Amino acid sequence: MVRDVVVYTLARLLLVGLLTAAIFGAAGVIGVKVPIVVAMLFAIIIALPLGIWLLAPLRRRATAAIAGVDERRRHDREQLQARLRGEEPTK
Repeated sequence: MVRDVVVYTLARLLLVGLLTAAIFGAAGVIGVKVPIVVAMLFAIIIALPLGIWLLAPLRRRATAAIAGVDERRRHDREQLQARLRGEEPTK
């Protein structure tokens, strides 16, 4: 799970970095001085919806991994509660 979430997070950060460089570079080409912070803020705003479409497979994989961990945790908690009640836990 951790690997999938880290890959997705790094892909999102890379997308923001690429968009920042593109905005900063395009502004320089047309002769407009744009501070790097402003370019980064615009890149973050653009990357939010763009990342939903471009990074959908990574997001689905990370979400599935998180759901698997949650299901195992839920099952373990139910087994612990059954043992505490004195019942035979299910496998």
